Amino acid sequence: LVLEGDEALKYYRKINKRYATEDFLLVTYQPEGDLMSQPVLDDIARLRDALKVLPGVSSVNSILDVPLLDSPRVSLTQVTAGEISTLSDPKVDRELARRELSTSPLYRSLLTSVDSRTTALQVNIARDERYIELLERREALKEKREAQGLSPDEKAQLTLAEQEFLDYATEANERLYALVDAVRATLAEHRDGATVFLGGVPMIAADMIAFVQSDLVVFGSGIVLFIVLLLVVIFRHVVWVLLPLATCLLSAVLMLGLLAWLDWRMTVISSNFVALLLIVTLSIAIHLVVRYRELGAKQPDASQYQLVSQTVRLMARPCFYTALTTLVAFASLVVSGIRPVIDFGWMMTIGVSVALVLTFLVLPCTLLLFKRPVAPQAADNSKAFTLRFAAFADRHGAAIFAASFVILVLSVWGGSRLKVENRFIDYFDETTEIYQGMEVIDAQLGGTIPLDVILDAPKQPEADAGGEFADDFGSDFGDDFADGGGTAGSYWFTVAGLERVAQVQNYLDGLEETGKVLSLATLYELIQMIMGNGVDDLQLALVQRALPAEINNILVEPYYSPEHDQVRLNVRVMETSRT
Repeated sequence: LVLEGDEALKYYRKINKRYATEDFLLVTYQPEGDLMSQPVLDDIARLRDALKVLPGVSSVNSILDVPLLDSPRVSLTQVTAGEISTLSDPKVDRELARRELSTSPLYRSLLTSVDSRTTALQVNIARDERYIELLERREALKEKREAQGLSPDEKAQLTLAEQEFLDYATEANERLYALVDAVRATLAEHRDGATVFLGGVPMIAADMIAFVQSDLVVFGSGIVLFIVLLLVVIFRHVVWVLLPLATCLLSAVLMLGLLAWLDWRMTVISSNFVALLLIVTLSIAIHLVVRYRELGAKQPDASQYQLVSQTVRLMARPCFYTALTTLVAFASLVVSGIRPVIDFGWMMTIGVSVALVLTFLVLPCTLLLFKRPVAPQAADNSKAFTLRFAAFADRHGAAIFAASFVILVLSVWGGSRLKVENRFIDYFDETTEIYQGMEVIDAQLGGTIPLDVILDAPKQPEADAGGEFADDFGSDFGDDFADGGGTAGSYWFTVAGLERVAQVQNYLDGLEETGKVLSLATLYELIQMIMGNGVDDLQLALVQRALPAEINNILVEPYYSPEHDQVRLNVRVMETSRT
């Protein structure tokens, strides 16, 4: 959606790399029975195991696998020793687990709904390192081109890098869409005893591509049918149906071939390109046909060559100006600043030009293949009709001006009432899985679309907390901490830092449009739950160093970059919000 060199896109990619974020699919599972009953948990386990083995899936998070810290409440010693149970453990008290999953600051509205009737399985998609490598190589050359220019050899490298990335991206997208189809096929086997939906950004992207492909076929076919019916009603002659129709189809095929050759990808915005091009071509073709028939009726003795040459000569200028006004309108889109809109503007600008040239080549040349004039119009039956309008305009000029002024005022007022549609879910029909899945996820499982908020540590002396600890305690731990172990020099792994993160998280949590918010503040809340509210900076440092990898991977690494002294708050946005 964005232009090359967009700073927000660069920052987004940098943050994704820094925190090694993975795309994910979200499966919502609402069983007919009790979520904690053995048959339901067994079915969830079978579904999880089936999803895990799909190509491209790195892991699956479910209520069966996450560590339980309050069922019953564990001590810090148990946490650091890795003595943590999961719901898969038969000894776990399921009622306590139900309460924790529905109330825990970590799991509430993330893996289970508040009413404990719906759960989610997060299907994590493995990071494609080859894709990232090719992307970074291409972007590095582009940045160098913008900053200081490229040598001839580097220009060749950039051309090759762009093509390699585009080819690989196409393959990667096809694998992703195949994965979405495989996940859907797997879910179909578990719908008997539960209501199951698939959500997540990759699924939305895959379905959008399917919708674009469908729109091209549906809109194109619909317009072709409309053209045939229109030509039959107007001209009632097989030549005047087939010839304009063939011209329209030829222009569409030529442009689609040109776009494919140029590797110019269709988007949701440009998916109605075929329909519009057919209509533009049809209008030019009808102008030529009508004028040809008029000349044929007025000059019954004229030869075919004379009729065709007069038609082309008389219609060249008006058709050129008609096409020019349309072309200028579409060309205005190229200054929009939105990549798909710009592409659509160029597509239609080129398409209108092709339609004009092609119609004036194909239709006259085909007519010349006929030995004699084709079905000339017997009489001008439109003259009386148009003369009535002319007479009305002559007699009621003042009334027409007044009515036009009123319509202008109403139009300006109406234009001021226009609103930009910004509710993504309304782009889709209520019967689609995107719509239904987003409604369930937003209402019960914390929101669909991820949004990251990044906080950099302030440049203050308090960031040297590690050294102060070392001076105060003078122990082996203190020396190691001061030398850079654990969270040396971290502003965020202090009480003040975590309190600041908590303030931001509470603010985000309070917004009507946000769902689940996760950050280091979630870890801080869990630590306070386990150790009490009197946690100090040293205890935080000890906890962070002692956390087992299983907990660290869930609660620390996705939200904290010690190298950059930076934290990330991950927000899930409720796209169904009407605000």
